[in-house]
Amino acid sequence: MVEKVFWQDPYKTELDAVVTRAHGNSIWVDKTIFFAFSGGQASDKGTFNNINVVEAVKEEDTDDIHYVLESNPFKPGDRIHMTIDAEHRMRIMRLHGAAHVVDYFVLPKLGNPETIGSNVHEDKARLDFAYPESIAPMMAELQKEIDVFLSEPHAISVREGTDDLRHWICEEIDLPCGGTHLKNTAEIGEIKLRRKNIGAGKERIEITLLA
Repeated sequence: MVEKVFWQDPYKTELDAVVTRAHGNSIWVDKTIFFAFSGGQASDKGTFNNINVVEAVKEEDTDDIHYVLESNPFKPGDRIHMTIDAEHRMRIMRLHGAAHVVDYFVLPKLGNPETIGSNVHEDKARLDFAYPESIAPMMAELQKEIDVFLSEPHAISVREGTDDLRHWICEEIDLPCGGTHLKNTAEIGEIKLRRKNIGAGKERIEITLLA
């Protein structure tokens, strides 16, 4: 099982590791800072010994991760140096934190509807809800409330809970999440919210960074 160093230090962008398995252009390593798509959060971008990682795959049955490389000169026992795109990781963490804050503010306004989807990529994050009418009339107030919250620093912690899940905690906000996260909301910066209709009985909020 791979040691997920990205949980211990989500700001770490370089790491030495050892190849434990290799098959075709795929390798497995003993530890990693390279997040693989999971829970709606996009994979990291980066290289292993300057070879581009084409895809990072989380194996649902084992919770392990394997990495598909452009080419694979590695064999078990080889040492590799992995580097991730620091700017990409930071934008992902900022948007992921913003999505949690938006989720916390919007759910009570809608009567705690079912969340039917979420996604965090480098350019934007989105939250999808099952809701019978347009949320357009409340978007201005929601934006104002979140702007006020993000204008002040709020410490963020991530810890394991009794339910075997990792929890994102900020003040009274407590959400299960296994992604990579900031240490404080001050790092998120200003955001812009946009409502989008995605079909009958469905509402989407898109989140972008202003800088």
